[in-house]
Amino acid sequence: MYCEGDSWGFYLPMSLRSMGSDPMKRVVKLASESAVVIFSVSSCCMCHAAKRLFCGMGVNPTVYELDQDPRGKEMEMALTTLLGNSQPVPIVFIGGKLIGAMDRVMASHINGTLVPLLKEAGALWL
Repeated sequence: MYCEGDSWGFYLPMSLRSMGSDPMKRVVKLASESAVVIFSVSSCCMCHAAKRLFCGMGVNPTVYELDQDPRGKEMEMALTTLLGNSQPVPIVFIGGKLIGAMDRVMASHINGTLVPLLKEAGALWL
């Protein structure tokens, strides 16, 4: 856990879940193990902002710091493949559902769909 204190998302397609790529399988497995999962890089300011957003809401996300994982670069490449862009972090999953990068998280927060997603995943009770 990290904290001490609309339908933007989509489920991972079966073709990606069953992909033979070990890093992709690891990403999918890790993303489904907790209510809120953030793939991050410790020196990334947007990653820090994402973590603080959830902590400020009373959510304790599970954070995977890719730069501190021996296989982090491989997982980062898998996330890039998954999103189809060059900005692989921060990437947020809620309830095993890919929400996306910080732009999607903030859009969901602003339009009021983030809290219901968190409640549905069991990450937020109020």
